[in-house]
Amino acid sequence: MSKKEKTFEELMEELEEITNKLEKEKLSLDESVKLFEEGMNISKECNEKLESAEKRISILINEGENITEESFNVGQE
Repeated sequence: MSKKEKTFEELMEELEEITNKLEKEKLSLDESVKLFEEGMNISKECNEKLESAEKRISILINEGENITEESFNVGQE
């Protein structure tokens, strides 16, 4: 069974939950570090999704009147 890829909005909600826990809950150092690490991974995934969207927009704009969408892989130039 494949893991469903989360949307940008779902990832942002998770990041907000982690931030709230770190700010409001009394956590041990280990728990805090684990949550921080998880938040950083989510943040990286959000950034990748934003970069992907930006590239898609650039491709559409550069095509001008002949709007076509091209597929590409993030991280491959």
